[in-house]
Amino acid sequence: MSDSGSKIIKVSDWWRGLDPWLLSAFLVLLIGGAVLSFAASPPVAERIGLQPFHFVERHIFFLIPSAIVMFACSLLTPRGVQRAAIIMLGVSLLLMIMTLFIGTEIKGARRWLDFGVLNIQPSEFMKPAFVVVCAFLFAENARRSEIPGNLCALILLLVSVALLVAQPDLGQTLLVAATWGGLFFMAGMPWLWIALLAAIGLTGAFFAYEVFDHVASRIDRFFTGEGDNYQTDTAREAILNGGWFGQGPGEGTVKRLLPDSHTDFAFAVVAEEFGIITCVVLAAVFAFVVMRGLSVAVSQRDIFVRLSISGLVFIFGLQSIINMAVNLQLIPAKGMTLPFISYGGSSMIAISISAGFVLALTRRRPENRSYTDRLMERTALIHGV
Repeated sequence: MSDSGSKIIKVSDWWRGLDPWLLSAFLVLLIGGAVLSFAASPPVAERIGLQPFHFVERHIFFLIPSAIVMFACSLLTPRGVQRAAIIMLGVSLLLMIMTLFIGTEIKGARRWLDFGVLNIQPSEFMKPAFVVVCAFLFAENARRSEIPGNLCALILLLVSVALLVAQPDLGQTLLVAATWGGLFFMAGMPWLWIALLAAIGLTGAFFAYEVFDHVASRIDRFFTGEGDNYQTDTAREAILNGGWFGQGPGEGTVKRLLPDSHTDFAFAVVAEEFGIITCVVLAAVFAFVVMRGLSVAVSQRDIFVRLSISGLVFIFGLQSIINMAVNLQLIPAKGMTLPFISYGGSSMIAISISAGFVLALTRRRPENRSYTDRLMERTALIHGV
């Protein structure tokens, strides 16, 4: 069966067509997150009365299904990615609606569903599916103007944003809206739409500031420096304490004072124990994933594939930038994880799905090879080489 018609491919074909650079970068982050969890997680576990390596064990526990999910998703063809994303988006939105009624409330927000042994955050799984489905809608609108793909994508954005705001999760709302805008721009958005969406974005930001007290408080604390800035101030102190080369594995002291050192502020722990140089290397890996993904996307003939790759690496990179910027006190606190590095089962598995989609879409396929390459391959098969 052809690549365009089948949902999945043979493992041998997968290996030959895989982009080794992107795979290596994802594996470095996946394994690096498990290693770094030994530095970031034990102090938090001890502080709340758990075994020192409670979060480390759970991080490693989620490492196995994450790797399996990444591999399984990377086997999909573009059509398989599209169908998987549609199903995952539908399920995620349904679970997000359920979260508003029966979700577990933590720190005033309902973002999680408790299934006994597992707490699931549906919005994490919504993000990669949302990107792929919007890319499909924009692509269909570009192929056939009679299909209202842009309008459907806008409706999907409004539904997703409404559910995120209702939780509330304004950090994820900003991330999803910015990614949607980036996709729309890459799909050929007119300048009038750019101005209109910018105005809507500013209006939404003002609305959030006026309506949500915690948003106003974070922004005010960021600009004035007054109030409870304990976490961000402590994170900055941890980064400064690490210097260029760090205090050494397990030797960090400021990290023990960070309540969310294993999640939102894992980057600060990395800086304290392994140094600023390690942080620069880590940031370079995230940047490489984005640049490599975009460079491969540019060469794609299929607009759906091109937009999907671009959107997936865009949201991956933007989430990384937001987390690191919060740790460095460059922007107000957002409560967003660092992909693959921060603790969180839903986040790790969802990002692995996103990485698998990227690997599947960037895989070299017969229709993307030159005529000369295909001719040489046919000649080799004929002569049994």
